[in-house]
Amino acid sequence: MITVTRINDQSITINAELIEFIEATPDTIITTITGKKILVKDSVEDVIEKVIRYRQRCFENIRVKWEDAER
Repeated sequence: MITVTRINDQSITINAELIEFIEATPDTIITTITGKKILVKDSVEDVIEKVIRYRQRCFENIRVKWEDAER
């Protein structure tokens, strides 16, 4: 899950796994695989960075367990 800011300054937390694509038109629009569109203040680059950090956290425990198994 990532937290972004809607145009009205309200924070919203969305499931990063459901993001299909992100557009800058010039506002940032996040489109989910369900077809829902979310207009946010965050830049495309910021949303991408949040998704990357989210996925790194998701796989962090797997990497630690893999490294422990190799020892």
